[in-house]
Amino acid sequence: MGERADRAKDLFLSGYNCAQAVFLAFADKYGIDDDTAVKLASSFGGGMGRSREVCGALSGALLVNGMETGTTDVSDVDAKTKNYESAREIMDAFRSDNGSIYCRELLGLTKKPESATPDARTNEYYKKRPCPDIVYSAALVLEEKFK
Repeated sequence: MGERADRAKDLFLSGYNCAQAVFLAFADKYGIDDDTAVKLASSFGGGMGRSREVCGALSGALLVNGMETGTTDVSDVDAKTKNYESAREIMDAFRSDNGSIYCRELLGLTKKPESATPDARTNEYYKKRPCPDIVYSAALVLEEKFK
C-alpha cells in the first residue's frame, strides 16, 4: 500500500500539476496512456485553472473514481448513484485527512484573484506548499478504496 501514492507525489515533485500527478499514477490501471492522462487532468491543477477552488489532487482522485465506478449507461440511475456515493466517500476522506477540499483553504490563501500563470517550481515553492503531501494523501485514499 502506498506505491501509487508515492508515485503521485514523485510525479508532482517532477513538475506535473496536482490533478495530473494523482490521475497519472493510476492511469495504467485503465489502459490510459500517459499523454492522454496528463491532458485529461491538465485543467484541474491549482484548484481548477489556478482559481483555487476544489483542490486539483481531489479532482484527479475523482477522475480515478469515474474510471472505477462510472457508467456509460446514462439511464442507469443505480450506477450513477453508486458513483456519486463513491465520490462523496472520497471527498469526505480527503476532507478528513486535509481539513478542506478547497485549494485556497489548503494553501491558506485569501480570495484575491491570482494569475493563471503557474509559479516556478523552486525549493522555496516546495517549502511553502503542502501540495506534495496533499497529492500523496489523495492517492492513498484511492489505494485504500480501490485495493
